[in-house]
Amino acid sequence: MLRKRFVVAAASAAAGLVVLSACSGGTEAVAPAIAPAAAVAGAGGSAPAAKGETKVAVAEAGNLGQVLVDKDGFTLYRFDKDSAKPPKSNCDGDCAKAWPPVLAEGDVQVEGVDQALVGEVTRADGRKQVTVGGWALYRYAKDTKAGETKGQGVGSTWYAANAKGGKAGQAAKEAPAEQKDGATKLVASNVDGIGPAIVDQDGFTLYMFTKDKKNKQPTCNGDCAKAWPPVLAEGDVQLEGIDSKLLGKVKRADGTTQVTVGGWAVYRYAKDTAGEANGHGVGGTWFVIEPAGCKSKAPVKDKAAQSGNAAPEKEGAPAQSGGSQYGY
Repeated sequence: MLRKRFVVAAASAAAGLVVLSACSGGTEAVAPAIAPAAAVAGAGGSAPAAKGETKVAVAEAGNLGQVLVDKDGFTLYRFDKDSAKPPKSNCDGDCAKAWPPVLAEGDVQVEGVDQALVGEVTRADGRKQVTVGGWALYRYAKDTKAGETKGQGVGSTWYAANAKGGKAGQAAKEAPAEQKDGATKLVASNVDGIGPAIVDQDGFTLYMFTKDKKNKQPTCNGDCAKAWPPVLAEGDVQLEGIDSKLLGKVKRADGTTQVTVGGWAVYRYAKDTAGEANGHGVGGTWFVIEPAGCKSKAPVKDKAAQSGNAAPEKEGAPAQSGGSQYGY
């Protein structure tokens, strides 16, 4: 194998900026805000490239299971605001100081990873970055020793990568049937296969129901609300990358208060795990909601899902029932 160089930069604050556009235009975003981190030992404002072999291997990381690591055992991460098809890195400047890219300057040594999944992408500065499954790989400057995973879930957009380039630890995290107590947070993110989307504080994709009406009482109740748990407004709702003018609240039939974005009540999907969007297109009425507060135009992968595997709605059925196409 050829020898390679691997860059580790000193950490600094990464400011998050989001440009909101009309519903049809989507959202363009850069890195979320990250608190300043201590500088890497021996590094100044910008760390020199560390000499040595670039290696991507697999290791166990506690509850996350198997994650990708570098030659020194440091966890490698992926960024939701990048893209895999086509591969593209959107972490530059201060972001790249907090999340140093794994640079590709020759053949990459792999261990426990399918060589066919390993590639590279050209960064904005012209350098080549290692990818696995199309996703660019990074280290986290706050991980100071091998095996740490302090970057997991940062900004609801950074996750340890697994051997296929996916998010490590996601399969074990199931959507809650009911919202847990605590602050509600909505984050502008990118979801695999969807693009711009809103996720909650735990990384779960949020949805809108086209049988609802803007700024009106939600129509998904009873069994529907078990399949599509409403995002409740309990205390101050935190926003990241979403225009505060789009945020609202609406009373539900049971007296609770549900969060709205752009006038649309927002929901989770009980069949999702964090980072998934299995509810997009279900029944032809449920769709991922974009940060601009509108329905995602991402194609529905499974056309059969549009039927919701449910009987057709009976003529004259009351709107409050939410219809028969709940997707459960």
